Amino acid sequence: MAVERACKALHGLKPAMLMVVVQLSFAGVNVFYKLAVTDGMSLRVIVTYRLIFAAAVVVPLALIFERNSRPKLTWMVLFQAFLCGIFGGSLFQNLYIESLALTSATFASAMINLVPAITFILAVSFGLEKLSLGTIAGKAKVLGTLMGIGGAMLLTFYRGAEINIWSTHVDLLNHGQHQTGHSAASPESENLLLGSILALGSCLSYASWLIIQTKMSERYPCHYSTAALMCVMGAIQSAVFALCMESDWSQWKLGWNIRLLTVSYTGIVGTGLVLILIAWCVHMRGPLYVSIFNPLMLVSVAIMGSLVLDEKLHLGTILGSVLIVCGLYAVLWGKRKETKKQTQVASCSYPELEQSALTDIVNTSPADHHLHNTIK
Repeated sequence: MAVERACKALHGLKPAMLMVVVQLSFAGVNVFYKLAVTDGMSLRVIVTYRLIFAAAVVVPLALIFERNSRPKLTWMVLFQAFLCGIFGGSLFQNLYIESLALTSATFASAMINLVPAITFILAVSFGLEKLSLGTIAGKAKVLGTLMGIGGAMLLTFYRGAEINIWSTHVDLLNHGQHQTGHSAASPESENLLLGSILALGSCLSYASWLIIQTKMSERYPCHYSTAALMCVMGAIQSAVFALCMESDWSQWKLGWNIRLLTVSYTGIVGTGLVLILIAWCVHMRGPLYVSIFNPLMLVSVAIMGSLVLDEKLHLGTILGSVLIVCGLYAVLWGKRKETKKQTQVASCSYPELEQSALTDIVNTSPADHHLHNTIK
């Protein structure tokens, strides 16, 4: 009996354990990005190879799991996939990795938590969300958005005292400093400002993708196939951009080194494996449950960056990160409150609906779209 209860408890913890694996995988993506950049690898080439590796993983998944359920591929779906490839793939990834190169892995990971707040702003602007300032949920989302923006400003304009949590002699960035134009040392204020602008641009691009992805899912409700289309489109766009901007053909060579490890890890693990795990967790617990674990990546990157990249933590980084994370949870809490109310209204209006149907209604909100974690 005790063994049976223990097995049930472990089964109940499975989604949480898998989401921890997902966020640790995302943290690894940021660390590998930083290592490859410091090794001198072209940022545009990294993005191109990552999307190529991601497409090589996701396309077979779509062919296997959705071969009998895919609707007809129309020109409108292809156009939406093209836009998704830009905003969720090539543009987002190039802006994000550029900001990471100019700042730090911890800084970039903190800024990416602004995506729900920026998505909320865009959703309100396009009429997909209501501001609802008269409700507690609406006030929570607005307050969370303002907290996130305040945290981003604090990260950008205030460094504060350096905080030494622990001291190690491991610094994996030292070996590549002679090859790269991006300094691995603490970023100067000029780089920090430019990196912040690029990070905000990446969040805006990502949030735009969520809106477009939601519209695309209405026409083409196949998650693996839409992800595959986006990866293919993004890979083509990134390749064209990289070929136009990168004149050094040696940058495209992959040996048995950190460069190959980075692009294969970020594409196969950071996209392919994570896509499967997130899809399973969303099926079991819903998209909001998945979003709750996002700040774990920030904590993981801060620890890994301090341990193996010799990144310095400052008071401004910690305070800004805390504000952004609090803002994230305020937005998620407000959204949870709102969707719970919608479920209650639907239950009263349509008592014959099953709970599974109500869950489907709740899960279609653009602000909670679960595929936003697949190409982070």
